[in-house]
Amino acid sequence: QVLKEQGKRVRQVRRSAKGIATGIEACPGDITELTFAERAGAGASVIYDCMNPTYDKWDEQLLPIARGSLHAAETSGAKLVALDCLYMYGRPLGGVMHEDSTRAPCSHKGELRVELEQLRMSGGVRVAIARASDFFGAGLQQSAFSDRFFERAFAGKAVECLGDADMPHSYTYVEDVVTALATLGREGEGIWHVPTSWHGTTRELYDLVGVAIGVGPLKVMRVPKLLVRGLGLFNGIMREMVEMMYQWEVPYVLDDSKFRKAFGIEATPIERAVSEVASWARQQHRQAA
Repeated sequence: QVLKEQGKRVRQVRRSAKGIATGIEACPGDITELTFAERAGAGASVIYDCMNPTYDKWDEQLLPIARGSLHAAETSGAKLVALDCLYMYGRPLGGVMHEDSTRAPCSHKGELRVELEQLRMSGGVRVAIARASDFFGAGLQQSAFSDRFFERAFAGKAVECLGDADMPHSYTYVEDVVTALATLGREGEGIWHVPTSWHGTTRELYDLVGVAIGVGPLKVMRVPKLLVRGLGLFNGIMREMVEMMYQWEVPYVLDDSKFRKAFGIEATPIERAVSEVASWARQQHRQAA
């Protein structure tokens, strides 16, 4: 939508045309099929790869989808801008991740992300990779700030954390992710960390949100790893969560100074981000109180 507002012609590739906004060209199909990928990328100047299959589908889908996007860029001559996470760094040395930090994954999904980086960077196309930490924002069902979080908060129940809520942990505001991707579409190549406004503890951020939605500091419950393992016996996504819980067991901070210095773009001030999310949450979830 941001690209459309900038006057760009936007084509969205999805398995179906359902859910594509008005004014955006729909291109339904399977990007892992290279003939379709070539057709989908035809005429593009920038291809944005923002895919992220559910955890239980990573082995099957992650690299094939990336190969499709890369093939579309190769055949069209477009620049590839890809959204990425931080799993390839593993447990960060000193608790802080830089773009040139050692790739030392401590999970299978981190190993896949190393393969993904190598695939993209050796593809012979212009590539910019934007890496963000855990998302903070409105309407993010696959994040800590899901409907479940706000329903529990408004009901006075403890909200959940997958590890130590008092460990420093970066959260990237989703609007800053959008800004970073659009910026990298215009300029910049290589690997960049998205400007990120929160580097304090999870508990402190939860408290800011709790106060902003009018319920005060939130009670926080640590989700036991044993419980997640047990749920994983019946739920494939929960089973895959276990190896990722290390992110809340150690300091997990993203250094975004390279992006800020290069492009002069700062992260959204956390007070504004929290206010925007709280305004949305009060409208959507107040009835849960």
